[in-house]
Amino acid sequence: MMATRHAVGMGAIRAATRSLPVVGRGFSITTSTPLGLKESSSQTDADYDKHKRDSLAKQKKGAGHWKPELASDSEEAVRADRAQRGPDDISKLQERTKRSAEETSKSGTSALAGTTVDLSLFPLDTLKTRLQSSAGFFHSGGFTGIYRGIGSAVVGSAPGAAFFFCTYETTKQFLRAHTAVPEVVTQMAAASLGEVAACAVRVPTEVVKQRAQAGLHGGSSRAALGAILSRRKAGGLGAVWRELYRGWGITVFREVPFTVIQFPLWEAMKSWRRKERPLGEDVTAAESAVFGTVAGGISAAATTPLDVLKTRVMLAKESVSIAEVFGSMVKEEGVRPFFAGIAPRVTWISVGGTIFFGSYQWAINTMRTIS
Repeated sequence: MMATRHAVGMGAIRAATRSLPVVGRGFSITTSTPLGLKESSSQTDADYDKHKRDSLAKQKKGAGHWKPELASDSEEAVRADRAQRGPDDISKLQERTKRSAEETSKSGTSALAGTTVDLSLFPLDTLKTRLQSSAGFFHSGGFTGIYRGIGSAVVGSAPGAAFFFCTYETTKQFLRAHTAVPEVVTQMAAASLGEVAACAVRVPTEVVKQRAQAGLHGGSSRAALGAILSRRKAGGLGAVWRELYRGWGITVFREVPFTVIQFPLWEAMKSWRRKERPLGEDVTAAESAVFGTVAGGISAAATTPLDVLKTRVMLAKESVSIAEVFGSMVKEEGVRPFFAGIAPRVTWISVGGTIFFGSYQWAINTMRTIS
C-alpha cells in the first residue's frame, strides 16, 4: 500500500515537472535604448556616431571645437570648474602645485644630504666634542671609539635637515610676498626660524650623541637615552623632557648667529655669480657647493665659542646655566678653551657645506628644468 502510494506520488511530481518551463541560471538586462558615451546619457548609437563623424570632419578642416555630446560627465565637470575658476586661477593652482613639488624635492634632498654629511664626517664631530669636554680629550676617549653615538645621529639628522629647509623656504617666500623688508633681512629671519624648528629634533639627539661621544654611559647612545628616560621614576615626564632638551637655549643661541652668517653669505655669493651668468640662469650645483664651503667655514669659526658652551652644558652631570658655565671657564681656564675643537669643527662644517649646498642647488636646478 505504501509502495503504491509512493509510486503514484512520484509519478505526479514527474508529470508536474515536465509541464513547468525550464529556467536557466543566467539573466540579461535590456534597455529601450543603448547607452551613449555619457554616464547619464540615453542617446542612441546613431546619435553618437553622427557627432563623432561631425567632430572628425571639423578637426580635419582645423575647425575642431568642444562637443558636449562626445564628453563624459566627468570631463564636463572639469570644464565647468575651469570656466568658473578662470585662467588666472588655473595658473595660480599650477604654480602652487609646482612649488609644492619643488619643496618636497628640496626637503627630501636636504634630508638625504644632511644624513650623508653627518655620517661621513662623524669622526670629526666626535674629536671636536672630546676636545671641548671639561674632562679632557684623552679622558673622554681620545682617538678611540670615534663612532660612538652614531645611532643618535642617524635618527635625528634627516628630520632636522628637513625641518630646517621646509621652514626656511616657506618663511622666505612668505616674507617676500607680504613684506617689503630687504632681502638680507628676509634671509636672516627665514634661516633663524628654520634653525629654531630644526632644534626641536636636533637638541635631544645632540644630548644623547655627545654623552656617548664623551664616553659617558659606556659610550652607548642606547645607555645614554636609557639614563635620561629613567628620570621619569623620580621626576615624571617633566624631568625627562628637561633632560632631553638640556641646552636648548644655548643651542638656539649658537645656531641663529651661525645661520645668520652662513645663509646670507651663501646667498650673496650666489647673487654675485648670477650677475656673471646669462640672464635667467642660476648658479650650478658645483658653484653652490664652493660657496657653501666658504660660508660654512667662516660661520663655524665665528661661532666656535658658543659651540663650546653648548657642549659643556650638555655634558654636565647636573643641569647648569649658561652663565655658570661661562663664569667657571673664564675663571678656571681662561679664554683659550672657548676655541677648543675649532680645527675639526671648521673642517667638518666646510666639507659638509660642500655636500649640503651642492645637493640642495642640484635639487632646485633639476626641478626648474623639469617644470
